Amino acid sequence: MRHRKVTKRQINDDKLYQSKLVAKFINRMMKDGKKSVAERSLYQGFELLKKDGDPLQIFETAINNVGPKQEVKSRRVGGANYQVPQEVRGDRRITLAIRWILEAARARSNKDYHHFFEKLAAEILEASRNEGAAIKKRDTVHRMAEANKAFSHFRF
Repeated sequence: MRHRKVTKRQINDDKLYQSKLVAKFINRMMKDGKKSVAERSLYQGFELLKKDGDPLQIFETAINNVGPKQEVKSRRVGGANYQVPQEVRGDRRITLAIRWILEAARARSNKDYHHFFEKLAAEILEASRNEGAAIKKRDTVHRMAEANKAFSHFRF
C-alpha cells in the first residue's frame, strides 16, 4: 500500500480584514457554495460588534475561548469501548471552535432576532465574554475529558 503525501488546501485571506481565520470561518459558514451570502452575513455581524470594540479582536477572542484544550476519543480495547481524553492540537481546536459557534448561532431562537447575522454577532460577543451555548459545549467536552481521565493510559 502506497502512501500519498497529503497537501493542505490553501486558504486565502478574506477581502475586508485580510485574516485567514475570518476566511476559514466564512468557508465553514457557506451553504450551497454561496460564499458572497456568507461573507455579507459575517461582515454585517461584525458591523454590529463594532459598538463593543474592534470586531476582529472580539472574534479572535471568541475563537480562542471556545476552542477546547482536551476532548475524548473512543478507543476499543479488549471488547470494550473507552472514552480516552486527548489534547486538542491547533488546527482542530480552531475547527471545533468555528463549528460550535456556528451551531450555537443557528440554534438561537428566531423570536429574538430577525436575521442570522444578528444571531451570529450575539454568539460571537457572548463567546468572547466566556458565555453562551458554544462555551457550554466546550465545558461539556472538558468535563467528559476530566471524568474519563482514568482511561488516559489507553493512548492512540
